[in-house]
Amino acid sequence: MIHETRIDLPVTIRGEQPFLHCRLAGPVGAPLLLFLHGFPEGPFIWDEVITHFATTHRCVAPALRGYPGSHTPTEVKAYRAHEVVADLLALIRLQAATPDTPAAAVIGHDWGGAIAWTLASMAPQSLQRLLILNAPHTATFVRDLKHCPAQQAASAYMNDLRAPGAEEALSAHDHAGLLALIERFGAGGVMSPALVDRLRTHWAPSRGDSGSPHPLTGPLNYYRASPLAPGHSALEALHISDDSVRVGAPTTVLWGEADTALLPGLLNGLDTHVPDLHVQRLPGVGHWVVHEAPQAVCDALQGLLRR
Repeated sequence: MIHETRIDLPVTIRGEQPFLHCRLAGPVGAPLLLFLHGFPEGPFIWDEVITHFATTHRCVAPALRGYPGSHTPTEVKAYRAHEVVADLLALIRLQAATPDTPAAAVIGHDWGGAIAWTLASMAPQSLQRLLILNAPHTATFVRDLKHCPAQQAASAYMNDLRAPGAEEALSAHDHAGLLALIERFGAGGVMSPALVDRLRTHWAPSRGDSGSPHPLTGPLNYYRASPLAPGHSALEALHISDDSVRVGAPTTVLWGEADTALLPGLLNGLDTHVPDLHVQRLPGVGHWVVHEAPQAVCDALQGLLRR
């Protein structure tokens, strides 16, 4: 059975005590599976996969910092990758069998996948395996944002999400803009009535929160804190060294080829940075792999755990 709890992290940054709201299942002390969601979703997207693995693994799906229920710093710089990775390293130490036991696997989609790539390169001792769902590796994303017109055009929406007032634009008319964003990058049929209701509830301001930041500000700050956006002034000066982005853990990448935000060309040259790599392409599947192909996700994770 999946339950929810707040987990306080033993890390104090800028005098603040970080915490993550998590969905948990499986026996304490069992091999840890850490599930990282993307935008504009939450940890609930992993429920079907968690249920599949909870008899044999400790499954933990946090709401990333800035998302409903979790620590929400106000400064944009608090959403840089190394700050989010610090949260996850602390969470792994708390939820693994011992503080020195690595996660059996980290599974990430979208922004959660981007953070998982960074975690695997910055702290390889923290995980044994990596499963990525439609999230580009930093090196190939920087390459294509600089030199691939098709990917530049596909990623142009990121500048809209960075802009002032993006929160109001996405949440107006009962979150019509947010729902349209999901429909835009899927292969069709993703937005079931149940998912629409879940997302609207997820992003609705809590009662009594009139003085709090907009619920979407934290998630949008991931885009604002990152130099990875087409035309961003910092992008052209950005140099990625091979050593800083190398991932040595056995890695499976599950890629919906009908994703119109992240094009399949991002897979080209990936094995240069990830030597132990298995890529599984999913024709006809869009960006929202967890919703569009949940069995493929379970099968890919099961195969990865055997490696």
